[in-house]
Amino acid sequence: MKLASRVEELPPYLFVEISRKIAAKKQAGADVISFGIGDPDIPTPKHILDEISNTTNDPQNHRYPETEGLPELRKSIAKWYKNRFDVTLNYENEILPLIGAKEGIGHFPLCYIDPGDIALIPDPAYPVYAIGTLFAGGTSHLMPLTEDNNWLPDLGQIPNEIAKKATMLWINYPNNPTGALGNIDFFKEAISFAKKNDIIVCHDAAYSEVTFDNYVAPSILEQPDALYHCVEFHSLSKTYNMTGWRIGMAVGNSHAVDALMRVKSNLDSGIPQAIQYAAIEALGSPPSVVENNNKIYLNRRDKMLHTLRKIGLEVVTPKAGLYVWAKLPNGWTSAAFTAVLLDELDIVVTPGTGYGKSGEGFIRLSLTTPDNRIDQGLKRLSEWQIPNPANS
Repeated sequence: MKLASRVEELPPYLFVEISRKIAAKKQAGADVISFGIGDPDIPTPKHILDEISNTTNDPQNHRYPETEGLPELRKSIAKWYKNRFDVTLNYENEILPLIGAKEGIGHFPLCYIDPGDIALIPDPAYPVYAIGTLFAGGTSHLMPLTEDNNWLPDLGQIPNEIAKKATMLWINYPNNPTGALGNIDFFKEAISFAKKNDIIVCHDAAYSEVTFDNYVAPSILEQPDALYHCVEFHSLSKTYNMTGWRIGMAVGNSHAVDALMRVKSNLDSGIPQAIQYAAIEALGSPPSVVENNNKIYLNRRDKMLHTLRKIGLEVVTPKAGLYVWAKLPNGWTSAAFTAVLLDELDIVVTPGTGYGKSGEGFIRLSLTTPDNRIDQGLKRLSEWQIPNPANS
């Protein structure tokens, strides 16, 4: 039987491949330490778990949930956005809860991409931006992110003929994988670009609450006219350690939110209501919940930076996100360096090229490994000398 071309062309999902490598090493008896996947190891806070437990027993929550989510949840999201960003959202038509931000990001191109249309996608970037475009029949135009431009896309370098055919612009700050920050001037430029070319700006803000060194991440929706041109994807996964519960949201332009709701209503049956009530509880959490998480990540970040610099890697201190983006010595490719770490030290990191060709020469290390395992991994690294790439 012939598979659809969209599946034939589909590359293996990066983190599935990483998981397979870890499993193979473990089966061979290796003590593998993974800095590969950004899945918080810190448990979901007890008050959120208690809410799941309590609401699970209510028969009303055993039935199909509505696609648009509970009004109480949408109101909670609106309140959170107002308190956090001073952004006013209409809970009735500018907010849509998601089964995790990934689900919404993957489905959203179906709203704006017809076969042959173009999505503007950063490189390196979260792979789902391009995969969602592929599934919708569109073409990805890659915008190189470079160290020299602080890992921001140069919108002025996009050819006019491409810009005019594009229907979507994806951006992501704080950035995965580079840790780069989006500033107000860049957000204004992105909105201006969207106005000029009549496209929707899609901002993935999943890491806005994981910040360090007194940095406070902005929302693109804080900018004038943003609600006319932007939709922002957010998640409770990283903020409240809820990756396994699958809960996020898309907010912003009401037409975009409605389009995504219509797509979702035909493809899924909404978020289980017990989890929606847990999300309401999470969004009402005291600031200490996030602050305590960030203290743990900050300590890990600083230890990791010290070790990576000690062995000769070049690293800019990230002020946000769950990752350290390390530049490799001359002569090393991302894939080769990743393979050497796995073969010689039983340490897993993510090659920069897993996020696009512009990630070549870099590796990404996650801060979501338990402290004792981070210490063991960093000890292995600190006692290791980077070999000559010509001999590897």
